Amino acid sequence: MFIRFMILALAASAVAACSEPGGDSGGEGVRASQPQAVRVVAQEVVLEREAERIEALGTARARASATIFPDTAGEVDSVSFTAGDRVEAGDVLLQLEADEERLDVRLAQVAVREAEQLLARYRRIEGTGAVSDSQIDEAETALDAARIELEQARVALERRTVRAPFSGYVGLTDIDAGARITPTTQISELDDRSVLFVDFDPPEQVFGRIGVGDVVQAAPFAGAGRSYEARIINVDSRIDPSARTFTVRAELDNAADALRPGMSFRVGFDLLSGERPVVPEVAIIWGGDGAYVWAVREGRAVEVPITLVQRREGRVLVSGDLQPGDAVVAEGIQRVREGAPIEIIERRRAGTRTTGSGAPGAAVSATGGAFGE
Repeated sequence: MFIRFMILALAASAVAACSEPGGDSGGEGVRASQPQAVRVVAQEVVLEREAERIEALGTARARASATIFPDTAGEVDSVSFTAGDRVEAGDVLLQLEADEERLDVRLAQVAVREAEQLLARYRRIEGTGAVSDSQIDEAETALDAARIELEQARVALERRTVRAPFSGYVGLTDIDAGARITPTTQISELDDRSVLFVDFDPPEQVFGRIGVGDVVQAAPFAGAGRSYEARIINVDSRIDPSARTFTVRAELDNAADALRPGMSFRVGFDLLSGERPVVPEVAIIWGGDGAYVWAVREGRAVEVPITLVQRREGRVLVSGDLQPGDAVVAEGIQRVREGAPIEIIERRRAGTRTTGSGAPGAAVSATGGAFGE
């Protein structure tokens, strides 16, 4: 009996020992589990200026352009050009028959010589009493009149020759030698296209935001994707009340002679406005309430709702509660939850830059698209 009592006492003591805190039950006590930090790659938020892309249709004209007409009527003696020729200022384009005008010049030259000879004789005997002062005055007047008639004859002869008023390229002509023409007969057209003026009409909303000296991009519709820089030289002083646009003129260098007056262009330029946060495109997540990013604040993940404003080459301008220097999760997003501890294993930095006229990936407004679309 005593032995049985001792066995029961030892068993009860063992049970009590196992139930005490810190008692050895054959293994360590269960400890409260701690959540592990999510390892991510983050990128700093920077600010960039928002760019609004404006596009308009433009039409080119030559720096100087003229339609050539003859000064007088007559029969064409010769045509000295063919379509597409480059001519210099003063070059002969067309010659009218001028036999009568040449004779008038010769006759006027004879009259001048006679008047000069008469006045010379009067001068030799002046003071001898053989000629009066009034006769000398009349001889001087006759000489002046003869010289004027000679000049008139020369002008009439020169008007029988049609010359280029400036350097440029001549167009087609329907005039041939032997044809009779009048001052209303169009001979050809002449263009100085070394420089083209491109006129375009941006919307009223951008008036005052572009000016002389600004550079725009002009892409001809016939240019197979090519684009040219054009500098603004004039801005109209009034708004068209019906179209709500105004006219801007840009100067385009055409030294290579690859473009022609009358061509149509797509003219585009960027207008920069206020600064907005920029985040990498891969950091943006779409949920039931719209887009958001994971920001890392005090070592934990915070969901920040955003509104997309503009896309730029893998980066997006956004509107939201983000400040320069904030870190947003760029890689490892799938494992992030609200309030989860975050371990940043790589923190990428981005330099601030803006997108200007003609830069790759020019921004397009996310709210309304480009003007003219």
